[in-house]
Amino acid sequence: MSQMHHGAANGSHESQEHEGHATSGPGASAAAVSCTELKEAQPAAGEQVRSFALTAAKTNMTLDNGKQTEAWTFNGTTPGPELRVQEGERVRVTLTNQDIDKGVTIHWHGVILPCSQDGVAGVTQDAVWPGEQFTYEFIARHPGTYWYHSHQQSSEQAGKGLIGRLIVEPKQQAFKYDRDYAVTLQLLNEKWKLTNGHNEGVQLDAAPGETVRLRLINAYSEVQWIGVAGAEFQVISMDGQDLNGPGMLREQWIPIGGGQRYDVLFTMPASGQVKVYSKEHKAWNIRLGSGPTPEALSKDAPDFDFTNYGTPLDDGISSEMKFDRVYDLKLGILDINGKKFHEIPPILVKEGEWIKIRFKHTFGGPHPMHLHGHVFKILTKNGKPLTGSPIYADSVLLFSGEEYEVAFQADNPGLWMEHCHNLGHAANGMTMMVNYEGLTTPYRVGTKSGNLPD
Repeated sequence: MSQMHHGAANGSHESQEHEGHATSGPGASAAAVSCTELKEAQPAAGEQVRSFALTAAKTNMTLDNGKQTEAWTFNGTTPGPELRVQEGERVRVTLTNQDIDKGVTIHWHGVILPCSQDGVAGVTQDAVWPGEQFTYEFIARHPGTYWYHSHQQSSEQAGKGLIGRLIVEPKQQAFKYDRDYAVTLQLLNEKWKLTNGHNEGVQLDAAPGETVRLRLINAYSEVQWIGVAGAEFQVISMDGQDLNGPGMLREQWIPIGGGQRYDVLFTMPASGQVKVYSKEHKAWNIRLGSGPTPEALSKDAPDFDFTNYGTPLDDGISSEMKFDRVYDLKLGILDINGKKFHEIPPILVKEGEWIKIRFKHTFGGPHPMHLHGHVFKILTKNGKPLTGSPIYADSVLLFSGEEYEVAFQADNPGLWMEHCHNLGHAANGMTMMVNYEGLTTPYRVGTKSGNLPD
């Protein structure tokens, strides 16, 4: 599967067409299964379906400061509507493209769903062109904080506003809270720093003594260093996956990579206000409650370290266990193992296998490496096993010189992207595939088909 296309920022290459050859092994094509066949079973009699309609369109927006900008929106807003569903519910979303002439899709970031519903142009579907529709259907099996965005020229389209939140509420709360908020941080049109669509931050209601769950979604490509001022807090979830026995923290910066989500939990103080904000960008800030503004964190405050946070829990998954396949991925400035796009050999897996990936960041800026269709466990950092809560995630953020080992079971057949979620990096070559043996697709990536997933 080629992810290379003419729209990459360096403008140095143009794509060719590639289709249906993302299989492996002699005779694989004879028994190949198309990704399009992998869908949820039909609804049972009487099963309720949560239905939503999202229309992608060009919209002239007026910001809080009175300035106007054109955005690409879902239902006229960016972020688009927050979709809240319950764990176990069947979700059906009809996407209509009104006038995005480059085509559009919806990728359900972090959601475990059938391959055909993953929303990657040229891999799981064709881009949806103006006047066309596509309906996504999946069961929200895993509670947590997720988001959605176009995966057609995603570096451009997410940046222009084609993003939104998906919250899957749990049947039983692992943590108790009085208020549940979700907040998206984005950079619109490479200029406007928006917090839930506002360029001057947001104010949320909360009274002294109330416990707040705040779901933080970084829809921007760069790392956001987020601080909580005015209260002790816990990190209770990463990438939609709960942590075990999270302890209390105070005055620590949380590094949230592009596409990652962190949920924090805190109790409102008697003084009345908590402020959650970015170290670098004043426009990204969330104020909860009222009262005196709490003292800001020192820029030299320590960074949150998930490798020794929380309570251990033996799940039998460790770096020393037997793996069916092991892959080493060295991350350069804009390459993986010195190669880009279709030049990068895919990670090949067979259903049921256990896979270990070693990420090594050799040079350049931060790389939040994101895997579609699976949750992996982070095993080690710089050769040392994690000592706190097990960390399950769909992304791992690497800074230059760092190494991580992650593991996942190949339990969701399909053709899945593995890429840097600094979407500019992906558009310039840091994208590859995880392909199950015997799986293929009828769709094509390239300029002729118009499918350009980045």
